[in-house]
Amino acid sequence: MADEDTTTPQPIRRPGFVYALCKALLWPIVWLYFRPRVSGRANVPRTGPVIFASNHLSFIDSIAIPSVAPRRLQFLAKSTYFEGTGIGGAITRWWFTSIGVVPVERGAGASGQESLEIGTSILESGGAFALYPEGTRSLDGRLYKGRTGVAFLALTTGATVVPVGLLGTDKIQPVGTKFPRPHRFTVAFGEPLDLSVHGNPDSGRARRHATDEIMAAIHSLSGQELANAYNESPQHGVAKLVDRVLPRERR
Repeated sequence: MADEDTTTPQPIRRPGFVYALCKALLWPIVWLYFRPRVSGRANVPRTGPVIFASNHLSFIDSIAIPSVAPRRLQFLAKSTYFEGTGIGGAITRWWFTSIGVVPVERGAGASGQESLEIGTSILESGGAFALYPEGTRSLDGRLYKGRTGVAFLALTTGATVVPVGLLGTDKIQPVGTKFPRPHRFTVAFGEPLDLSVHGNPDSGRARRHATDEIMAAIHSLSGQELANAYNESPQHGVAKLVDRVLPRERR
């Protein structure tokens, strides 16, 4: 008989002093350089598990949302960001870890399950978890169908979902550019969603309906054209892998 895997999972580090310090230092720069418009901050619960579900237009989105959100957020990021060598790699790992970014193996077969476990751990500890239901950023500005991992997490943990609408971040760092440019952006926090009415997280139908409700709320905030299709690039995005490990629909 094969030996059982007794490896102890590494604890998820919560955002702390460095997160607060970085946000305090970053905010004046963001305000002067990008002049953000922010609405709906009062819609964000100040305590308890919260999922921030946002549209995704640019790499800069993962800076725009935390810079104006009234909660300390945690994101998933591909593990390659943590694999640099030398002093630069060490600084990058320290930076991402300190501000609550959690690495996942994006191309690994088990990464979907790992992502669910990480998200569940953060939410069950009362934290705030941010993700992009589309799976990857929209290259044409349209809003794509959401993948159902966000609904599974909400229905499993009982977390409140706050829809987020981003506008203008694609003008800050357009596809193919390496450095941000000045442009005003908007972050709109929508009214909290209680998805428990949709039923059991093991039901594919419940997950689909809950995800559609989330995406409709995001659409009302962003005003994007609807693609009515999944965003298929990249092929091994975390959200797509999560869908593969979810239980099939129970009618």
